[in-house]
Formats: sequence, structure tokens, C-alpha cells
Amino acid sequence: MAEPILKRERVRDYLLELIETHPPGAPIPAERALCRQLAVSRPTLRSAVDELVNTGLLIRQHGRGTFVAPAKITQELVAADRAMTVPQAGGAWTSRVLEHARVPAGARVGRRLRVSPAAEITYIARLRLVDGAPMAIEYLHVPVAVAPGLTVQDMESGNFYDRLADHGVHVSDAVQSIEPTVTNDAESTLLGVPVFAPALLFERLTNDTTGRPVEYVHSLYRGDRYRIVSRLSLAPSAPAPGARTGHHPGIPPGDLSSGQVRSATTGDVQ
Repeated sequence: MAEPILKRERVRDYLLELIETHPPGAPIPAERALCRQLAVSRPTLRSAVDELVNTGLLIRQHGRGTFVAPAKITQELVAADRAMTVPQAGGAWTSRVLEHARVPAGARVGRRLRVSPAAEITYIARLRLVDGAPMAIEYLHVPVAVAPGLTVQDMESGNFYDRLADHGVHVSDAVQSIEPTVTNDAESTLLGVPVFAPALLFERLTNDTTGRPVEYVHSLYRGDRYRIVSRLSLAPSAPAPGARTGHHPGIPPGDLSSGQVRSATTGDVQ
């Protein structure tokens, strides 16, 4: 069994080298030529190509061939100084509002926003695009009492936190979780991906400078075009006041003698 696995890894490494040394949109050689060059069977080659297509590094176009996927751009989601700022990401990010309504918070959202289930919130669903291509769907919940004048125009122009500032609301901190999921029928249609395509689910609760929850949002990002990257500082340092114990994702407990990891997390769009 080792030989087929090694052959597939050799093909994968060769394709990754092509991807890293060719510009976005560049075609890769035809299957027949690659099989002959690498001395592998077509099923072995297709297995490696399929993996790189599924992870978003290659794009297969019916009747045309296989091409290097669009280049990755990076957006820093948490600044190194832990300030509530989001540096401008590469590419042109735009928004299109899908739904905008005032509705009761309900039990689940009300609990997160610390308001009554009957309290009125502004519910916004919007499609986020990068250079015109759909990247994510966001579902935002903002108490009407926090920003009673939020409009569709507010949600389609500029940074949302800048829009909140226009309403006198200044954000301070947020807690965000990320977990893997898959897309359903409606989400797949909006994002232009197959049903049950891999995706990343973000859930965030944002507080203002008084500690009041001002925004609850969950977002679905395309798994084939978005990934999470962390820059870690592994040098010993004093724990931040109120720091939670545990471990950094991807680093098992006990792997670092200091037990402290400082990180800035970035999102890559490809």
C-alpha cells in the first residue's frame, strides 16, 4: 500500500509547486501529459487533483481544463494590540443586504444580547463579496434601542462598526467562536457552491465601551476560499489579567513549557 500513497503524495507535491509558481488563472498541464511526465496512473493523478480542487487551490472548469485558483489575500481579524479594529483586507469587500427587518429578539438571541425575548431588534442578513464573488453570508442582530436608525444603506456601505459609531455606539471587545459546518440548499445557492460544501461558521458577540452587548452575529464563510491563520508568540510572558486557562487551537496542552501563547489571528481569502 505504501507505493500508491507515495506516488499520490509525489503528484500532490508537484501540483503544489505548480500552484505556488504560477499566477492565478494559469492552466495546469492536461491529465495525459502529467501522467506521462510523472509516470503515474490517471486515477492516482485525479485523486491528487480532486483534493486540491476540494481545498480551493485549483479550479476545474468543464470543457476547459484545470486552473490555478485566485490568489489568497489576508485580512487581520484581531489586531496584535487586541484593539477592536479590523485592518482593510486585500480585494474589494462589498455587501448586499438580503433581508432587513425589525423583529422580536426571541429567547436565544435575547439571552445573548441580554434583552427581553420581546425586545425589538434589527435583523439583517447580508451577502459579503470579495471582488464581486460571494464569500460569506452574515446574519446580524442589533437591539433597536442600541441603534434605532440602522438602514439598508448603513449595512451596504463601509465598515459596520463605523456605522455604529455614527449612531453614537463605540465597540470595545468581542468574543468570537469558529467551527466547521456545511452549507444547506439556500446557502449553497447564494455562495455558488455545491450543497453540503465545507464552510466555516463564525459566531460573535460584541460589546460597547460600557460592557453592553450591541451586536450578535453568525456568519457562514466558504470553506473552499477562506481559512484561518494564526501568528503565535511563543516566548515566555506574563499572563494577561483575567486570561482564561486552556490551550491554543492546534497546540495540545503541555507542548509549551511556558503555557502562554500570544496570537493574532488572520483570515485568508483565496
